[in-house]
Amino acid sequence: MWCADKEKKRNMSQAVTAARSPRGREDDFEEVENFHGVYLLCSTNPKYKGWTYIGYTVDPNRRIVQHNKGRKHGGAFRTSNRGPWDMVLIVHGFPNDVSALRFEWAWQHPKRSRRLRCIIPVKKSRMTKFQWLIELLGRMLCVDPWCRLPLTLRWLMPKYKTPFTGEWIPPSHIQYVDGLVKSRRIRDVLENSTHSASGNGSSCCLVCGEDVASVADQLRCFGCYNKFHLRCLADLFLRRSGEVTDGIVPVSGTCPTCDLQVMWGDLVRFKKGCFRDVFRDPSVPHQLSQP
Repeated sequence: MWCADKEKKRNMSQAVTAARSPRGREDDFEEVENFHGVYLLCSTNPKYKGWTYIGYTVDPNRRIVQHNKGRKHGGAFRTSNRGPWDMVLIVHGFPNDVSALRFEWAWQHPKRSRRLRCIIPVKKSRMTKFQWLIELLGRMLCVDPWCRLPLTLRWLMPKYKTPFTGEWIPPSHIQYVDGLVKSRRIRDVLENSTHSASGNGSSCCLVCGEDVASVADQLRCFGCYNKFHLRCLADLFLRRSGEVTDGIVPVSGTCPTCDLQVMWGDLVRFKKGCFRDVFRDPSVPHQLSQP
């Protein structure tokens, strides 16, 4: 009898986990290389109504299963036994894990963040924690350094979709999309790609004319595959946009050899081995549809 009850509970737990896991055909998932995302969870357990959780992941589909299975299966302490959880949205497009983890920490601790402590929204009496976090997210995407990154705000569950309102509207190069996503390893991209890592470009920086000796200090345009010193190309983009060049990362610019409009963050991702989803036109504004 005891074994039967234990088996029944395990089957119920697996059913709940499956219900909360992202579902859909293989074609429904958009693949993203070099994935670094910061997500927002909402509890659907009536006992924990209104509970939220912010986390970082390189694989959102695996991570939500871990949260719903509990701490023993890799879930977080704060989400264990408080589910089922819905992964509502995820912000991705960060160049590396450090950048994403800093965003996660600031979203979790806005009062301790020097970038956010002066712009934290006032929580109104009827405002839920979820609504407050979404408003805070909109403000975060308007300040440095995140407003300069080619980020994507992806709503994984349309029923939660909430528009940004007021004066805090993120810049036009930040994309808003709906739908499921899955990460793809860079190694797979490199193995399947028809592009050569060596390219056909010059071995000299086409801005300053000097040799690009260090691989760590070079960037390639994914339109013409020519090499540039990272600092030279950044300074060129900033000068053309009229911004101060000291210590600021450009948002976008035009390749000096092929005139391709490129996002700076996409050039960095291309340097790391991403080829599929770096072609993004920074002149096309985003459209935020109403829920």
